[in-house]
Amino acid sequence: MPSQEITTLLENKLVQLTKRISAIEADFHKGRSQDFSEQATETENDGVLDEIHHEAKLELSLVKSALKRITDGLYGSCVECDDPINPDRLSALPYTTKCIKCAI
Repeated sequence: MPSQEITTLLENKLVQLTKRISAIEADFHKGRSQDFSEQATETENDGVLDEIHHEAKLELSLVKSALKRITDGLYGSCVECDDPINPDRLSALPYTTKCIKCAI
């Protein structure tokens, strides 16, 4: 069973990512400027925001999966070989699903 610190870290990350995704989605839904040069800048920014949105949703999925593995009692075991994942690796990347050997 992981430490309460890891569980709290993952739960906080879940909240943070959910807020970030909501803010990005709200930005996508707001109106655009009437000024053509502003529209060009906004379009360029939309591309960057879209990538950030995609990455945040991917990370959110990984965090949710890690929290489910905690609930299911599977957290800390590699999904490939079932060996324990090094605690230092879990501290650095708490939602990892693979040991270093299988991740390579």
